[in-house]
Amino acid sequence: MAALVFDLDGTLVDSVPDLHAAASRMLNDHGREPLSLGAIRGFVGNGVPKLVERIMTAADLQGTASHAELTACFSNHYNAAPADLTQLYPNVVSTLRQLADQGHRMAICTNKPEEPTASVLDAFGLREYFLYVIGGDSLSVRKPDPLPLTTAFDQLGEPHHLFVGDSEVDAETAARAGVAFALFTEGYRKTPVKELPHTASFSDFSELPMIVHAQFAAKV
Repeated sequence: MAALVFDLDGTLVDSVPDLHAAASRMLNDHGREPLSLGAIRGFVGNGVPKLVERIMTAADLQGTASHAELTACFSNHYNAAPADLTQLYPNVVSTLRQLADQGHRMAICTNKPEEPTASVLDAFGLREYFLYVIGGDSLSVRKPDPLPLTTAFDQLGEPHHLFVGDSEVDAETAARAGVAFALFTEGYRKTPVKELPHTASFSDFSELPMIVHAQFAAKV
């Protein structure tokens, strides 16, 4: 069987509404108007510190508080309600169940910190499908550094690897790790699909089992 590692935000779940809510509360705490949902969507992908850095620039927060203080403020708001507005993408649960039933071993590799990652997985009943979770604060580096992804694959212990993600960061991570990449096209990417390196692409999770089969049928 194969080792399948999944990104979380923009891949399994659309978490932008909760990220936007936390950002809005942080901005309100510091006397600023909320940014648009679309703006926050465009800032997602490189972890919470980078998200907060981008919000600081967009909302002209420099000088009001340090990056560390604003990151802590955002995290406190987000960790208090990480799944209130978040939604699963269609057919995620049935697909994960099918892949697990087929014997594939699965893990999460996300730039979201471990605590809210666990909360989101629990909120949607997804934790049972994943043997390991690598969050944005699990190691000293985050994606697109390949170490979090290669660590997840090492933990799964299978020789055949596929990473499933949605973004430029995920595509770069897979390329740097030298692993096959399945691109979910309905997530947070800003680059046209044809310009991102990928082994396969899909717009509905019901398509993923066939991609897995095609990628590994001759190998397992």
